[in-house]
Amino acid sequence: MATRGGHEGVVRILLDLEDINPDQADGKYGWTPLLWAVGGGHEEVVKMFLGREDVNPDQVDGKYGRKPLSWAAYYGREGVVKMLLDRDGVNPNQGDGKYGRTPLLLATRNGHEGVVRILLDLENINPDQADGKYGWTPLSWAAGGGHEEAVKMFLGREDVNPDRADTGSGRTPLSWATEGGYEGIVKMLLEREDVNPDRADTGYGRTPLSWATEHGHEVVVTMFLNREDVNPDRADTRSGRTPLSWAAERGYEGIVKMLLRHENVNPDHAGSGDGRTPLCWTAGAGHDAIVRMLLERGDVNPDHADTEYGRTPLSWAAGSGHAGVVEMLLGHKDVNPDHADTWYGHTPLSWAAAGGHLAVVKMLLDREDVNPDQADTQYGWTPLWRAVER
Repeated sequence: MATRGGHEGVVRILLDLEDINPDQADGKYGWTPLLWAVGGGHEEVVKMFLGREDVNPDQVDGKYGRKPLSWAAYYGREGVVKMLLDRDGVNPNQGDGKYGRTPLLLATRNGHEGVVRILLDLENINPDQADGKYGWTPLSWAAGGGHEEAVKMFLGREDVNPDRADTGSGRTPLSWATEGGYEGIVKMLLEREDVNPDRADTGYGRTPLSWATEHGHEVVVTMFLNREDVNPDRADTRSGRTPLSWAAERGYEGIVKMLLRHENVNPDHAGSGDGRTPLCWTAGAGHDAIVRMLLERGDVNPDHADTEYGRTPLSWAAGSGHAGVVEMLLGHKDVNPDHADTWYGHTPLSWAAAGGHLAVVKMLLDREDVNPDQADTQYGWTPLWRAVER
């Protein structure tokens, strides 16, 4: 308790007792007094413990299996890290028992650049050692966390693979940095000849560009689109969705404009998973401006039904109550306003009635080519039945 509070005087009094056990761990976390001193950054107390022969400077805790050096690195205690490294037998490459994370990895993950620098100066350090849970290297943690200075340190070494994919999802440091929108880090990685800018991960089959478009990082997207070795229309292997599909669904107008200007982008690409086109996704999300962009093109089918449910863009928009999108689609000559899906035979009117979308229902009822009494194939319910049931 005294150590945890950093009360040096009390610690000194207790350590002077002959029958004191200076290495006794608590019963909840398995932390010894030294571990508590390390975690709290109490350097003078740490010195007292390290000056005793009956204190194990490499004792692991009972919860994570981490040693004092790991916790010092985790909390960014530079002075404590130096003291521990001065002790013989302290292994800087020892991963913890729960996740296999080394002190370097823990310091990197939390952005403690000073500790990272101290550890990288060691002759026997392994700067590319991955953790045991996800297979992330320190560089991956630095890139994914936006720790630019740490990334510079790792990229300045020859014993670090800048394009090493983790074992959990097969994503590279560039992939993680791209998702986070860390422009400086992305730029550094793209400047490397040994980094593949179009490498798809193994978990989802998504490229860095795909992650950037989903999260709306326009500057990062521009960096990739300016390269000749990046396919702007590459679909992922899990759902078959392209970067345009992700940007359209999320409503990122600027990114959609950039992609539509690219001659190698198919604006009507249907995903292999559910067969939904970018127009389907953005209509269902209610992004009027993007729907308008796509409808103005001659190479987009405004009535393209997906393969999973057989629903058209109008069906998705009507079911979500996006009146502006419904109005645009109804104004297009190639859109069937009474198209029944292949899932349960619901028409756009049926979906709108079930959702209580009055404005959309009125628009559809004003049309002569919409059957207001069309029964679905699931229960034989009409739009009236659907509205009453809800």
